[in-house]
Amino acid sequence: MIKRKQLSKLSCLFLMLIFLSGCWDQLAIDERAYAFAIGLDKGEEENQIKITFLITNPELSRSEGGQGSNEPPREIITFQTNDLISAKDMANTVITKQVSYTQLGYLLVSEELAKDKNFVRLMYDVAKEPEIKRGVRLIVTKEDASQFLEKTQPKLETRVHKFFELILEYGIRTGYIPDTDINKYFRIIEAKGSIFLGIYATTEKDTSDNRKGEDNFIAGEFNAEGQTNNSEFAGSAVFKEGRMLGTLTSEETRLTILLNDTLNSGHMLTTFPDPFDREHQVVTRLVKKRNNEVKINLNGDNPTIDITIPLYVEVLSNHSMINYAVDSKKRKILKNDIEERITTKFDNLIKKTQKEFKGEPFGWSLDVRKQFPTIPAYEKYNWGEKYPDLQVNVSVNINFGQFGKQSEVPALEGSGD
Repeated sequence: MIKRKQLSKLSCLFLMLIFLSGCWDQLAIDERAYAFAIGLDKGEEENQIKITFLITNPELSRSEGGQGSNEPPREIITFQTNDLISAKDMANTVITKQVSYTQLGYLLVSEELAKDKNFVRLMYDVAKEPEIKRGVRLIVTKEDASQFLEKTQPKLETRVHKFFELILEYGIRTGYIPDTDINKYFRIIEAKGSIFLGIYATTEKDTSDNRKGEDNFIAGEFNAEGQTNNSEFAGSAVFKEGRMLGTLTSEETRLTILLNDTLNSGHMLTTFPDPFDREHQVVTRLVKKRNNEVKINLNGDNPTIDITIPLYVEVLSNHSMINYAVDSKKRKILKNDIEERITTKFDNLIKKTQKEFKGEPFGWSLDVRKQFPTIPAYEKYNWGEKYPDLQVNVSVNINFGQFGKQSEVPALEGSGD
């Protein structure tokens, strides 16, 4: 009798498994329209947005594999809507396939919308939509995001999603743009006094030539000639409490990455004036191989932060033809000169964040929290109000690596014709 009851229970379980394994709502890949990038702009009416879908064609990869296809590689549509979630169903008015956010990799927002007071409410849709992953990149465009997506026409990449992937990968590696996503956006906007950095981009060219230094430019100021894509990704969009406040140049973004141990820093190629011949430059590669040394003193009325940035520097070339590899005295002068120049740039950046943004993008709040026994004690200290008046002492410690592939330099005097 007991065995019959057990058999009947097992039979019921097997029947339930058969029904649960149904896949009646399954859709094939070619029945979905994958929004690879979404652009958001201010709508014509209050509390409305203009949304742009950049939809990639999965048939393109098949044609590259040998199966011919005359279908276009992408489709772009723009329309007015109230929110990001219901826009999926509205899009099916003109799109024959079911719109999906599962492959969404990039969220582009116009600078005008990012500075709007209701922008945080709009981003709340991103947090609630289950198909949107937290690893989506947040990009701020100088012009409308719809205009940026339409004008982005890669020359060497027919697959636009591959273009975005590669250009951002190398931009992050060089430090010209920050390595950030919407997960960091939601985490940082809740911390008072902290600043989030988004990627800044544009297709509009600025011919005013306002650059102050080789790396000190922002998207739109890098005037390249020739037949190439007109989209530029350089610099950072600065967010505080969810809204955009301003921008950082590519050089300031690099300095921020070096000051912030939570941001990935790659190999940065840059130049410095030669201390023995100011007409020529010293080409260097900067690498930060270990974390910064941060000392915090919050006692008294004048709190201070002392930070030491260790940098590994390789001198790749110097047109002054000075052999720094064998001359220790000149090498020491070069070391002091580079350290002084970098320290000055760090000081200027920190003062800018204190006066203009009144917040820090360097991740120091994580170190400050360790000075308090509990979170309520840290919140009572009010780091956001203390930072603008904080005394920050920065020092740079350089260790030289190689001096180019060939350390010996040819002698110019007495050389043949």
